Parts: sequence; structure tokens; C-alpha cells
Amino acid sequence: MNYPTDITATILREKEVDSTNNHLAILCSKGNIEAFTTLLAEHQTAGKGQRGNSWESECGMNLTFSTVLYPTTMKAREQFTLSMLIALSIYDTLSHYADGFSIKWPNDIYWKDKKICGILIENELEGACIVRCIAGIGININQETFLSPAPNPVSLKQILGKELDRLDTLESILERLISYYIELEEGSKVKSFIHTCYLDAQYRRTGVHRYSDENGEFRASLERIEPDGHLVLKDEAGEFRKYAFKEVQYII
Repeated sequence: MNYPTDITATILREKEVDSTNNHLAILCSKGNIEAFTTLLAEHQTAGKGQRGNSWESECGMNLTFSTVLYPTTMKAREQFTLSMLIALSIYDTLSHYADGFSIKWPNDIYWKDKKICGILIENELEGACIVRCIAGIGININQETFLSPAPNPVSLKQILGKELDRLDTLESILERLISYYIELEEGSKVKSFIHTCYLDAQYRRTGVHRYSDENGEFRASLERIEPDGHLVLKDEAGEFRKYAFKEVQYII
């Protein structure tokens, strides 16, 4: 599918939904929803996070939205490329506000050792291909007090000391997402570029840090992230440890 270079995202706004991912999926099932259509909610009653967690967001203070893509030319085995592309779109945008942002594998966005953004990607597959991708994104923008037990939240307002226009931030993210996505569909070399940028943006890209897996705590450096999404660490004994998502924890 080819997209015009002047394409823009349609933004739908709701005051309250259970989950922007759920609501956008329902809209897609009912009608012809175009690629990059984005559902923005002021409040989610059941916002989804990774590992079944919920996403805390004070009503009207942050960005909680989902956007849909139809990457029908991509194979199911390439779905981590979408995860990298979406994370980079947010990382690039936030990095224009301040230094210190990074992508924590697989797709959280951090500022220093604090989490500012979570991403939940839900792909619909047909055979070996991805027919639809809905990415749910929560970004802390203007919230200053966090009540959930999440250990390390931070917002842009806390970082910058001033209130931000949420829609300006959203539009910047969507512009970058569209740009990356169009380039991706136009050539395979872009996949390598996206992978390199994603690796360069990694949280704990250098140095030895604490991790834990099913065998306990250990110290290691980040060796690489493979195109299919596996994280490869090198421990202090010089051994390489390869992990799929949820198989290793960062100790912060």
C-alpha cells in the first residue's frame, strides 16, 4: 500500500472509554477506518499496560491514545519492526523537549531512570502476515502526582517545570510515525536504519547493570537486540544471555 507524502492522521476524541485499544478495535470492526486514525481519550477506565497492568492517568492531564496501521506487506516474523518504529516516533518527539530520554526494551520510554511512556501493541495476523496493528500509548504530560504503586513515573511537566500543550505533542508523534512508516514501506534498507536507531536509543546502552531472570540476579551489559526482538546481554563471566520479552527484568 502506498501513501501520499502529505498524509495526515485523523484524530478522534472521546471523553471516556474503557481502553483506547479496545474502542479503536471496535470502530475498525464496524467500518472503514483509515490507517493512522488515532483515538484520543481524556480518561480510560481500564487502560491496558504490559503484563496485564493498568495505566494510571489523571483525567485530562496526559496523552492516552491508540492509532491503527495496516502493514499488510509485513510478515508476522517482522512485527518487532513495528514496535521499534512506534517507540522511535515517541522517543524522537520527547527528545526535542529535553536530554535524557531512552527506550527501555522492548518499548517503554524512560527519562533517566523514570518511566514517562508505556506502549501496548496488539497485532492481528492472517497466516504469515500482519493485517492490522493497533498501538496503545500512554504518555505522562502534565500530571504531577501519581498514586499507583508504579515505582518510577515522571511527566514532561515535572521534567521541564512548565505545562505542555498535549495536542502539539501528539501531532509531532504522529508526523514522525507517518514519516517512518512511509519510508519503511518504500524500501527494506529502512528496516536496518530503524534497528540501528532503536539500539542507539536504548536505556542502559553502555555499562554493566543489574538484571534478574528465573535463576536470580546478575550483572551484565547490553550486547545487542536482534531484529526479532530478542535481547542479548553479556554477563560478567563473559557469557551471552538471550531473552524474549518477560524473561528478564531490569533492576532499577
